[in-house]
Amino acid sequence: MSIEIGPTDWQLTGTIGVDVKGDVWPCVEIPGSAEAFGTGKSVKVVATVDDQPWNGGLLPTGTGGHMLSLNAKVRKKLGKDVGDEVTVRITERLT
Repeated sequence: MSIEIGPTDWQLTGTIGVDVKGDVWPCVEIPGSAEAFGTGKSVKVVATVDDQPWNGGLLPTGTGGHMLSLNAKVRKKLGKDVGDEVTVRITERLT
């Protein structure tokens, strides 16, 4: 699978919480993303998280993949926090 710039439809379920150098960040890891996007660098996307709109950059994990960061405002809107499961649907790759 190779996701080029433009519309796409990639859905996954993941748990909020990514270990980054011993700290748990409120992010969802996107497995296989480096291979899918063809890069380990930041990639801007349009997505939904539990059907709530989300636009931004997928951050590099430092281990060759990406993670989608969920700030406190988004987590509150979702009623979710670290340890909770969410469904992420990436609908467009912007960069």
